[in-house]
Amino acid sequence: MSLQIMIVAAGSRGDVQPYVALGVGLQRAGYPVGVLTSQDFQPLVTAHGLAFHDLGGNIQAVTQGMQHLLEQGNFLKILSRMQGAAQELALQAVKNGLPACQGSQLIISGLGGLFVGLALAEKLGLPLIQAYLYPFTPTREFPGVLTPLPQWRLTAWANPLSHRLGQQMMWQATRLADNKARREVLGLPPGPVFGPFSSTPAAPVIYGYSPQVIPRPGDWGDNQQVTGYWFLEPPAGWQPPPALVDFLQTGPPPVFVGFGSMGSQKPEQTTALILQALAQTGQRGVLLSDWNGLRADALPESVFLTGPVPYAWLFPQMTAVVHHGGAGTTAAGLAAGVPSILAPFMGDQPFWAQRVHQLGVGPKPIPRRRLTVEHLSAAIHIAVTDDTMRAAAARLGERIREEDGVARAVAVIQQSGLVH
Repeated sequence: MSLQIMIVAAGSRGDVQPYVALGVGLQRAGYPVGVLTSQDFQPLVTAHGLAFHDLGGNIQAVTQGMQHLLEQGNFLKILSRMQGAAQELALQAVKNGLPACQGSQLIISGLGGLFVGLALAEKLGLPLIQAYLYPFTPTREFPGVLTPLPQWRLTAWANPLSHRLGQQMMWQATRLADNKARREVLGLPPGPVFGPFSSTPAAPVIYGYSPQVIPRPGDWGDNQQVTGYWFLEPPAGWQPPPALVDFLQTGPPPVFVGFGSMGSQKPEQTTALILQALAQTGQRGVLLSDWNGLRADALPESVFLTGPVPYAWLFPQMTAVVHHGGAGTTAAGLAAGVPSILAPFMGDQPFWAQRVHQLGVGPKPIPRRRLTVEHLSAAIHIAVTDDTMRAAAARLGERIREEDGVARAVAVIQQSGLVH
């Protein structure tokens, strides 16, 4: 059966997993779906019955090679560093993507694969739906998610400019690589100097986050739709590790701590910091070891070290969650209905961290470079003792769980008439 829809999903697991969830929803609605992503996520894609296509590159190797920059949180330096590898990655992506997209009716792409997706759509004469995990259309109501400026409230006229700045940062960092791939592989002319953001797309633009977390801006057009989060259920037959189940059943709910793909340049030191904070607050803990993540030679009986497990299963069993503020992890933490403590590194993470605090469902964020035993202990204490915060987190989680973002996104795609 030929694929009707190809989803281009680049980035870490938190960037890719929501698009797999969207693909599952589309496939259940009768549209054969493929996912063009890196080899890191082939098991994730195929476990959910979707067709995997290799985008090229290895995101885990890329992130580990930039660990010191990630911990510094300087997004501009990170983009500059990525330019060196961007040409090779872009060439490989369009070479692999061109045969993968042949015969499809529609391409869907998030920001990570947007420029590849747009080039392939242009070459093949296909429509493309932009699908984001955070606000990317300029608005007067709040500043841009990816702006290198602090997440302060700006005057209404300045907010759209901060969104445009974020768009141009992403485009200019990859423009040369994109144009080389367009010219040498696809035989296309260069993209516009200021990228594909000068006009409103004819196709819908869908946003996979909850309007309970970020209400849809009043100055967006009808084309921009906020659907709710795209959550992925564990694959059929998945069972949690028995040792983890035993740990959870032998004491009060613990605090989760994990930084996903951000990892740590000195994981043993970071783990020691976390263990001290848990001990000072008298909390049990579940620590995530993933992608150069947390590790230690010896742990107290009150702390369990785990590999990746579905957050949808794990987080509701926590008393609080500590993480980096990636879009996917933030969504899982909010849906679980427990307070979230965010230690943002870069990118969209400071935006989510500030939003969690503004909603009253988490303490003041701790930028990763300022993460200390004292700061983390104080934040954990607030998260586990503040009854007002805990009640607000529980209410927000309940409202988020009542939404069906995947079903809403599928409906928007169907109503667009771009696939049949």
